[in-house]
Amino acid sequence: MRGTRLILERAKGYCMGIDGRDGPNLACLGCDLPVGTRMDDCGCWQFVRLLPQAVVRLPGPPERPIMEWAELLATGALWHRLSEYRDIPAGVALAQVVVAAGGAPVGIAPGPVAELLGRALGALLTTGEGAKRLDLAGPEFGEPPADLVLVPVHPQTGEMWQPRAGAAPVPMDAALWAELASPPRRTRLPVGGGLPAGVERDDPLPPHPRYPFESSREAFRYTLTRMPAVRGPWLRAIYDRGC
Repeated sequence: MRGTRLILERAKGYCMGIDGRDGPNLACLGCDLPVGTRMDDCGCWQFVRLLPQAVVRLPGPPERPIMEWAELLATGALWHRLSEYRDIPAGVALAQVVVAAGGAPVGIAPGPVAELLGRALGALLTTGEGAKRLDLAGPEFGEPPADLVLVPVHPQTGEMWQPRAGAAPVPMDAALWAELASPPRRTRLPVGGGLPAGVERDDPLPPHPRYPFESSREAFRYTLTRMPAVRGPWLRAIYDRGC
């Protein structure tokens, strides 16, 4: 957003940034009139919403060619780690899974998906028989037997990767999907070769997190708000609880 400045008296937020509570907070450096609202507070997508009546759209550079899934994976375009910032796309995915399950319990095999969503799904949905199995599916990953499969959304087109089997696809941010499909592996061997027999490295393991992982509640409720299924009594009850 070159050529703009923050309107400081409208730059309030909760704890880690600006949440746009006071209206347009970006001004043009040329005319000093408000032109948009920036939001970058914790728990929120970072974006700028421009005022349509204050800006003029000009032709931009040519769009990048659409990359196939194989190219995205080969070039490493999806392999950046979200680390602690994955709570927002996880909240969006959680809402999609809850809607796709239709109120039925969801079963997840131990692994990265269970670590990410298992605790939240157990708190939101009923337990018992007839659980729908949730798993990952996607390009160069395969299609395991499941009722619901988390699949990546193409970062350029916004289209879901479509499974060939009968499982219902559930969209997920491509970077988060890549992190689950290929979790980082820690080895006890040096990169340049092996260690003598009977010798192990004494590097400390990564520390355990201070708190259990939680998906963003704001992103979860924000996503549900924009889905027609939220009008159903069972899903509206979950939404009203503020989970």
